[in-house]
Amino acid sequence: MKASRFSLLATKAIAGTLISGLAHAGYLQWETVTAPSSSGATCGNGTPYRFFVNRTPFTSKTVIMFEGGGACWDGVACKGGSMLAAVNPDGVPTNYMSDFNRQAHLGLVTPFTARIDPLQAVKTQAWNIVYVPYCTGDVQTGNRTVVYNPEDPAKAYAFEHKGLPNMKYVATWMSINMGAPAQLLVTGFSAGGVASSAHYATFRETLRPKKSALLSDAGPLMIAPRNGDPAQYPSVPLHNKIREAWGLDGAKGMVTEIVAKYPGVGDPNNLGTLQGNLGKLFPNDRLGYTLFQEDGIFSAFSYQKFFPEIANAPTDAQRLKLLNQKWRQDLKPWLAALSAYPNVGYYIPNWRKFNQAHCATVLTFGGSSIVERGYQSLSVFVDNLLDGSGPVLRAEELNPPPKRVYLSDIIADGLSDLIPL
Repeated sequence: MKASRFSLLATKAIAGTLISGLAHAGYLQWETVTAPSSSGATCGNGTPYRFFVNRTPFTSKTVIMFEGGGACWDGVACKGGSMLAAVNPDGVPTNYMSDFNRQAHLGLVTPFTARIDPLQAVKTQAWNIVYVPYCTGDVQTGNRTVVYNPEDPAKAYAFEHKGLPNMKYVATWMSINMGAPAQLLVTGFSAGGVASSAHYATFRETLRPKKSALLSDAGPLMIAPRNGDPAQYPSVPLHNKIREAWGLDGAKGMVTEIVAKYPGVGDPNNLGTLQGNLGKLFPNDRLGYTLFQEDGIFSAFSYQKFFPEIANAPTDAQRLKLLNQKWRQDLKPWLAALSAYPNVGYYIPNWRKFNQAHCATVLTFGGSSIVERGYQSLSVFVDNLLDGSGPVLRAEELNPPPKRVYLSDIIADGLSDLIPL
């Protein structure tokens, strides 16, 4: 046997033994953490809240991934089962990250939860990984118990919109059990994109990392003054609905707590200002947002239930056209608000075929090029957030080329039945 061949086999044997030993020690595998009821943490149906940790002994760097999966504010949607509904209405089991008969594939759909991903490499795959499931229908921000369908005792049920206490428990547990990371990335897609920015301050201040960044994917909080005209601010009806349903303005609501803790950080009557002004709170961090200009799913959540002309559009093509008109209308002031601070950036391509152009970090970063700027994919933005210096990259595709279907779209379409985002 040649020496080089022997060396290769020996290296593989040592690596295999090392990985086996690390797994036995609890590293490089998913650990289930169940929040005690005394913490106030719970899923919407009252079952225990759980999250999952995959640790490595080789670094303290950590990525926190917030799960996506819709939202709800009525008795039908909070039961799940449709596109405009919320995931995991029956809770999060202990084997969530391995049971494909449930929603476990949501936990495996992004390269930020992988050690080795065959479709997309990202440097956080060598970090500690914390996966934060979603089971409260409130983009992890609520703190209210609601009885839905109270007019019919046979159908009435209580639902726990308790995303806020859930996230407080996760942050506290991480601080006690994992300590301060050398570097932190807080990220999430869809509902998790909203959660990643909504809870960035909590995790940032609880964990005290030496270096920190945010990557919020497809989770914008649009500029929407509480008393604004929906014709000018299309997200006003949605924001006013969730304020009430999720208790955001209550005595222990998220908006109330943010304003009390960070006076002047934003306008409590305009949720979009609370997202954009993270740059003011953390001027040394790198904060990034990404979404597609033709997102057909988040826009549906935002407008379809509130504008009859959209809900009653005669064809799907017309519905998507009306949705996109309001989406693009909302994007302009949202991007302007993000631009107020040099450490807040964005990466806004026009479209990709997969998943109605919703989420840029699902499966792969493929199809997210901005040709006019010479950027081949979202990877350039992610690298800029994690390793860059100076102003964060800002790129909005203004002159998109003719729509093309990429290999990543074909692969994604083949897996789309597994991904009910």
